[in-house]
This record gives sequence, structure tokens and C-alpha cells, in this order.
Amino acid sequence: MTDPIQKLREYGYELPSPSVPAANYVPVTRTGNLLFVSGQISSDANGVVQGRLGDTMNVVQGGNAAELCAVNILAHIVSSAGVPLHEIKRVVKLTCLVASTPDFTEQHLVANGASNLLVGVLGDKGKHARAAFGVTSLPLGAAVEIEAVVEI
Repeated sequence: MTDPIQKLREYGYELPSPSVPAANYVPVTRTGNLLFVSGQISSDANGVVQGRLGDTMNVVQGGNAAELCAVNILAHIVSSAGVPLHEIKRVVKLTCLVASTPDFTEQHLVANGASNLLVGVLGDKGKHARAAFGVTSLPLGAAVEIEAVVEI
């Protein structure tokens, strides 16, 4: 398998410096061989990607925001948990929260942005169970927030 960092570069990303928690929590908790990665919002070096699906954003934009969440999850696995990406055995589950209008029903398509990136970077190890649902708002006005459970 190709090096996950190289695969991430093929998507146009470098691992960013992980964000600092905005409240009283830790970014990653480890128990046994599982990492629980706190919700990562759609943000990059330019700041938080804000918006609301069904209002100010479309599915493609939402998928791109979800992709950023996945990159931030990977950054915390490496930096906060100290686990190189090649040591990931499996992404177990993602929970994807999408800021959306009450009539927006394509949260699952938005979440595909993160799922596709993780499978593209990690291969079969990136395949996971998933939940995706809409919420009225997210911290800092983020469009998407995703938490992860990862086996190492």
C-alpha cells in the first residue's frame, strides 16, 4: 500500500498542525487499542468553513468541508495521539454532524467527503461504520463536525 501521507498529498493536503480544543476536553482519548477523536470542525489554514447546507452551501461544498474534518482527524491521530498513520488498523466509526436546514436531507452525501478521503488515504483500513445527521448549528458556525473511533 502507498504511504498514507503520500496519498493525502495526492488529495492536495499536508497534515496540518492540529487545532487546540476550544473548550474543556482533550482532542483524543485512548483506551486499549481504540482512539476516540473529539469532533473536528470544518477548518483549514484560512479558518473555519462556515455555512448551512440547504441555505448557504450545496452538497459539493459540504462534502469539501467534511473532507477537511477528516484531514483534521488524521492530524490529531498523528500529533495528539502520537500514532503514525500507517499504524492505523481500522477506522471503526465516524459520526458526522451537518449544519443544515430542516428540509435538507442529504447529510449522508456530505459525509461522503470524509469517508471517501479516509478510504482513499488508508485503503480498506479507512472503511467504517457511520452516522450522519443534521443539526441547527455547530460550534463557531462550522458547516460540518465529525468525530471518529479508530483502532490502532
